[in-house]
Amino acid sequence: MNFNIGDLVTRKSYDNDTVFKIINIEDDIAYLKGVNIRLYADSDIDDLVLYDKKEKELIENDNRQFKGVKIVGKLNRDEYFYLPGKILHIDGDKDYLDRCLKFYKDANILAYGIHSKENDIHNNIRKYLEDTNPDIVVITGHDAYYKKKGNKSSSDAYRNSNNFIKAIKEARKYEKAHDKLIIIAGACQSNYEELIRAGANFASSPKRINIHALDPAIIASTIGLSDKSEDIDLIGILSKTKYGPDGVGGIKTKGTMYVGYPR
Repeated sequence: MNFNIGDLVTRKSYDNDTVFKIINIEDDIAYLKGVNIRLYADSDIDDLVLYDKKEKELIENDNRQFKGVKIVGKLNRDEYFYLPGKILHIDGDKDYLDRCLKFYKDANILAYGIHSKENDIHNNIRKYLEDTNPDIVVITGHDAYYKKKGNKSSSDAYRNSNNFIKAIKEARKYEKAHDKLIIIAGACQSNYEELIRAGANFASSPKRINIHALDPAIIASTIGLSDKSEDIDLIGILSKTKYGPDGVGGIKTKGTMYVGYPR
């Protein structure tokens, strides 16, 4: 079978578990990007199977599962007014960034989006923070854990974990306190322990599994709409993500939303 750039495919050797888009073909190797999962991969052409649905349909079907995600409880808008936390979302993938920005908009949260390659984020993140002065910063894109390159404690065995770690450390130079700047970092299979150690409040991936494109936005939105004076429900917030605490973990954190009276 002939394949073309833009085709949706799955991989036979992985039991067709993930739908990818072909972003390049060189010789007999196809370079792939997950449609809903933050993952790059490559594959022999012979291992691919054409996926029979359109990309738009696949994304719309996937989005439906998140429409029912309860970000926060019911807000009393008759008497109180609410000032949600402000989000800066830096993403290595433009398509995923746009989906996350729509998610924030639907949740009525102010969010600034920046598309930046993972290896360049640390060079400019301080300027981004100074320009936007956010309560929450998301540092994400793509990552992967390569077992052949070393054990999971070595950041050299990951595609972009070192780049995320550098960006986190630069953000912590800007604001050291974990309760004044909430950092959410990582992508598929990232070095969770080292991202937390570098200064992230939330990170992927404890079990070195893939995460969904919207997982960082779900965490950020929940914190943005949670009361600043109260600790968030740590287990509850992780359960909102696609794969729960296997995909994302974090530390106890307060919300970032101010509540005022009267309306």
